[in-house]
Amino acid sequence: MMRCLLIVSTIGLWSSTCAHALDEEQQHGKELLQKMCAHCHSVGRTGASPNRQAPPFRSFNETKLYDSDFLQRLQDGYSSIHPVMPTFRFNRDDAEAVLNYMKSIQETPKLKQSPQR
Repeated sequence: MMRCLLIVSTIGLWSSTCAHALDEEQQHGKELLQKMCAHCHSVGRTGASPNRQAPPFRSFNETKLYDSDFLQRLQDGYSSIHPVMPTFRFNRDDAEAVLNYMKSIQETPKLKQSPQR
């Protein structure tokens, strides 16, 4: 019985440590986005973007965030067609933190309601 309790305790400690590490990584990603992007984009779960033309990061569609090239683009130099947006480059760890944070704040898509009859 004691042996099973030790194994369960170890597994619980391991999983809470992993969850905590992901939270720290996401926090790091949020801090990077606040420092580099928040003057134009909303980088949180709520709030409008300071620049009305800059989409809130929580509204990025799944296709962009889960595209295998997005992480590489963050590392190579992410830029936009908007002439005032600077190019941002992230090292691999920072790019992964930014991407993981952005994934964590995405809005759930609103379902289209069919007209009432």
